[in-house]
Amino acid sequence: MAVDDWAELDRAIGEIAGSGCAEVREDGEWLAEFADLHWELRREGKQPLVHLWSDERNLTRRVLQVKERSGDRIVLEVRQFGCAKPSQLEFLRTDSSRNPKRVTREQFRARFRRILSERFPDAEVETLTAAQDLKHSFSGLYVRGRMHEGARAWALLAAAPTEDAAAIEGILTFGILWLDWTRAHPDKRAVGGLRLFLPEGATRAARERVLALSPATHVEIYELSGPDARMQKMDPCDAGNLESWLTTRGEIEAAMAAAREAFVRIRALAPDASEVARELTARAVPRSHDVAFGFRGLEFAWFSAGGILFGTGDSRRRLTSESESALERLLHQIDLHRNALTGKTNHFLYRAAPERWLEALLLEDPSRLDAQLDPAHLYSQVPALAAGDRGVLDLLGLTRRGRLVVIELKASEDIQLPIQAVDYWLRVRRHQREGDFGRYGYFGGVELDPAPPLVWLVAPGLRFHSASDVVLKYLSPEIHVTRIGLNENWRRGVRVIFRQ
Repeated sequence: MAVDDWAELDRAIGEIAGSGCAEVREDGEWLAEFADLHWELRREGKQPLVHLWSDERNLTRRVLQVKERSGDRIVLEVRQFGCAKPSQLEFLRTDSSRNPKRVTREQFRARFRRILSERFPDAEVETLTAAQDLKHSFSGLYVRGRMHEGARAWALLAAAPTEDAAAIEGILTFGILWLDWTRAHPDKRAVGGLRLFLPEGATRAARERVLALSPATHVEIYELSGPDARMQKMDPCDAGNLESWLTTRGEIEAAMAAAREAFVRIRALAPDASEVARELTARAVPRSHDVAFGFRGLEFAWFSAGGILFGTGDSRRRLTSESESALERLLHQIDLHRNALTGKTNHFLYRAAPERWLEALLLEDPSRLDAQLDPAHLYSQVPALAAGDRGVLDLLGLTRRGRLVVIELKASEDIQLPIQAVDYWLRVRRHQREGDFGRYGYFGGVELDPAPPLVWLVAPGLRFHSASDVVLKYLSPEIHVTRIGLNENWRRGVRVIFRQ
């Protein structure tokens, strides 16, 4: 369709722009909300120019023809100056405004393309998108794409500076998935590796974890900083010491001894002959002198130098003679609802802290998981990680032949499980090499096998994420991983249903 009435086209674009819910796309990729742009259509020679600009972008295209026009959509065939291949510029009315976070990511995608062209002048960016793809487990949190330099191509994954800590933490898993897909779908050039782009000061976790990947993965990590997006290539070997802490067994025993009186007091408040009274547990809280009290993994009271606090969720009360009755009621509720046989499965006390419940069952009897485990040496969160609550639990065990075993527990599907296990494995391996376990009082009387620790991923059989197979094949050959699938109703008794 030829462009023969500029005034009519100008009016039609103006109607879409004035609708309040419209966006602009080029070759199918979102550019901006129309409301955020200034625009003009002006004649210059035989063909008109369309000009779009804002604080974020400045775009000018020569209009070749109108490909499609309706009340909700106008598609123009346009050409960028200096580019022979035409593209399609689309003005589209939408039903509602886009999610602000989505808009921010799309804005970052457009900015990131300019950054790549400036920092890699000899490279060509082939694709770049921020669209989610559930079928292939590609997250919409990141901008992904492919670029090439000469005969070599790279898979790209970038996180905007506005992304939260969880997105930054999880980028390597999604980068591996994208790298694997691009290698399986080459376009003339083989994909040599993965380039990750992260905000300034946010590359440490990725640099640490890359050390556990196979060299064939070939990962490069870059930091983007400042308003002009300065780029710096980071050295994975320069991540520094892996942050983790080992508390001496002497300190743990001292903390437990100090909490003994509190343990007796709490147990005395539990209903007579209740399961809480029989199965009340105490554990030293990593990186502190506190002790937590729990029942089947649900922690509900804490002892410190300042006294005893109790409660569930974010609620905390100090235990006094006046508040003892409240703790008694809480203990009764816990005993009633945290019961694998009679508890209601939709009650929050039943559903809370599932990994801790699973951990409690395994600590009580490690042979439920594997007869190889030495029941005298199974520790929770040793060493303790800097990251705090990671959504999974770490156990460190020992086979009867002295081989260390890193055990990651998960009660529900989690795409990050393999990389989180690697994160823990790296720290255990460092402490093993430096002889810290014996020096700090762990595995007393046992000569540790110097071989790298084994990794066991433990979860209900149907709760392993389908992407785990892809991630695992990119790990270093030094890391031997076994997946152990449990019965779905493991609360009623742990049974292993498969090992892979």
